[in-house]
Amino acid sequence: MKIGFSEQDERFRQEVAEWMSTHLCGEFEPLRFRGGPGDEHSFPEERKAWERKLAEGRWTCVGWAPEYGGRGFSITQQVIFHEEYARAGGPGRMGHIGEGLAGPTLAAFGTPEQKQRLLPGIVNGTAFWCQGYSEPGAGSDLANIKTRAVQDAVSGEWLITGQKVWTSLAHESDWCFVIARTEPGSVGHHGLSFLLVPMAQPGITVRLIEQLTGTSEFNEVFFDGARTAATNIVGKPGEGWKIAMALLGFERGVSTLGQQMQFHNELNQIIAIARANGADRDPMLRQRLAEAWSGLRIMRYNSLRMLSGVQDGTLRKEATIYKLFWSTWHASLGKLAMDVLGAQAELLDAEPYQLTRLQSLYLFSRADTLYGGSNEIQRNIIAERALGMPKEPRPRP
Repeated sequence: MKIGFSEQDERFRQEVAEWMSTHLCGEFEPLRFRGGPGDEHSFPEERKAWERKLAEGRWTCVGWAPEYGGRGFSITQQVIFHEEYARAGGPGRMGHIGEGLAGPTLAAFGTPEQKQRLLPGIVNGTAFWCQGYSEPGAGSDLANIKTRAVQDAVSGEWLITGQKVWTSLAHESDWCFVIARTEPGSVGHHGLSFLLVPMAQPGITVRLIEQLTGTSEFNEVFFDGARTAATNIVGKPGEGWKIAMALLGFERGVSTLGQQMQFHNELNQIIAIARANGADRDPMLRQRLAEAWSGLRIMRYNSLRMLSGVQDGTLRKEATIYKLFWSTWHASLGKLAMDVLGAQAELLDAEPYQLTRLQSLYLFSRADTLYGGSNEIQRNIIAERALGMPKEPRPRP
């Protein structure tokens, strides 16, 4: 595991920092520190324009191989880029699902035609993706998928019927990768396929979900005979589970270091408030601030450890603990922010009574331990896949 950085690495860090300083200004200045979790509804068109600006500077898909339009950066360079991006206040990426999930999955499992047709839009910041996994009865239990797809006998197109939920930025997306059941009578992880579905078509209805924060970045997506071409299946029919699991491995990739830099920014803001309002003189709050700092360092070192191997979508043992650790830590940070603010945490300045950044952090982080696999499911994954313990007993179907 590489913890330190060489002089060459630090020169590259300066290059990234200077580019961000030069370009994250003017029309893009309002985007600084905006658009992250709990704030993804903010400035969607401006953030899409920012994606195109990043693409002009060749700062999208930096870890992708050159043959796919990337720059082939080393893990160290990718870590530095994501850290400096977050340090500069780079906005939440509108293209992160395409760049971090759809793209690597297509690179690993897609056909040459699919790669040639779909990857350039991600690199250029002109095509945006969402993820069609969770359903009302298949959230953490992804194998309980009910959405179905049948193939038209004449055109070969796939006709999709069902519902997805908690679909981030579906209302802003051009494509959705959908896990659907294509084998009638199949159960569990058998008989699933991985389909690429264009969003702008009859048969797809997107409904916003208003959250506790008053924002709406998640959606319900209804498929009522929506169509996608026969060429838009990744892998073979029935291989959807294998591909879906590989995609979740890519999700625990190098962008986790950027996420941690955002956490670092939040913690610094909380520490600054504690110093200003005297909360740092409370020994219990000082202890919790120190524990938050320590937890963030542990998170960083584990991420560097899990990034030290081959990034092929395999869920390595050290990666299995990441979601459980960061979500629990971040929820605690939200509570710490409110305790440091004291009575101020319950006040809003004036109409339109918009939540502050830390109030949004507290409310949104309540969901961190649920979405993307609840803490209970994460503990099962650690027990069964990392430690080799017996699987949890399940009722017969």
